[in-house]
Amino acid sequence: MEEGCSNANARILAWSTWTCIRGVGGQRAGAVRGRLTPVRSNGMLVNGSIMTKARLNTMLQRKPTLGLLGRHGQTPTTGAILPGRASGLYLGDAGRRQADAVAQRIARIPSVAAVYTSPLERARETAAVIARACRLTLRVDHGLNECDIGEWTGLPIKRARRKPEWQLVQRHPSGFRFPGGESCTEVQARITTAIARLVEQHSGKTIVAVSHADPIKTVIAHALGLHLDLFQRIAVAPASITAIVYRPDAPLVLTVNSMDGDLTWLQIR
Repeated sequence: MEEGCSNANARILAWSTWTCIRGVGGQRAGAVRGRLTPVRSNGMLVNGSIMTKARLNTMLQRKPTLGLLGRHGQTPTTGAILPGRASGLYLGDAGRRQADAVAQRIARIPSVAAVYTSPLERARETAAVIARACRLTLRVDHGLNECDIGEWTGLPIKRARRKPEWQLVQRHPSGFRFPGGESCTEVQARITTAIARLVEQHSGKTIVAVSHADPIKTVIAHALGLHLDLFQRIAVAPASITAIVYRPDAPLVLTVNSMDGDLTWLQIR
């Protein structure tokens, strides 16, 4: 198990992952031929707060955390309607069977420390079964919420596909904002920030986070270092599990869109 990283890895993490802010003498990090140039700095800006050297060293010494990202089970409108954040959408019979099955798979993993869920009913229903199987109290985290698709809420997918913007959503989502809703970059920033916060709270543990297809796909893209414009190439089926180990130096993706089979092989590495 890796509990830290070398000074070289720390420098790579600091300068390639985060953005340097104004440092001594007013210097800034600059982009030089597509890379960041290290400069003397009083700190770094991470998720809107200053990352000091002491805080960075503390973070680099944290133990890895295993995050199990689960999509909610199937609903009566899955694959037919874009529900967005509409309330009152619950699991169908198939979705409840999926929730039972995924709960049994996760319950066999030793020492699950916490189960979190999106506030929407379909996610809470799924997560409640998992929490009960793990004998844990379910916790709601709004950072795991579905995309706010604004005026597209409740739109049949067949009609959405006829919209000119549909190709933008599929091919260039980093440049798209749902009318009256979130941009795809905001969705990714929101859920990756939420996951980072939960990982920090449960250092060295295993946590479950139940969310929705597109938000989970953006987390996977982020963990793999893929551009957001490629996230639609990732599949996340109802009640599937994606496992990511969040290590101090970089995340390690163990499995994506796992729909059946044993999960006890998953471990913090």
